[in-house]
Amino acid sequence: MTEFRFVYITTETEADALALGRVLVGERLAACINVLPPIKSVYWWHEKVAEGQEVALIAKTRAALMPALTERVKAWHPYDCPCIVSLPIAANEGNGDFLQWIAEETAAAKQGGA
Repeated sequence: MTEFRFVYITTETEADALALGRVLVGERLAACINVLPPIKSVYWWHEKVAEGQEVALIAKTRAALMPALTERVKAWHPYDCPCIVSLPIAANEGNGDFLQWIAEETAAAKQGGA
């Protein structure tokens, strides 16, 4: 049975999020991405509390593509340690037609890395 994931990724700007989204969808590592409005982030970095504005994107993909998607984002991303986290879609719950669409649209992805 195919397992599906939402992948949460942050970038510095909306332009970066859209560019990364085009890469992931274009390489069939994700069927779709959503770019969220700017968010405020507070985080620990280099021994101090830092604050900044980021843009989040959510990619819809298959679990089997997570290694390739993660490596592709890390290779593309300007951050030293980009946020890339996978959230499972519980027991494939949701619109079965939508989940099938994700499977179909990512079927052409290269499994061995991008």
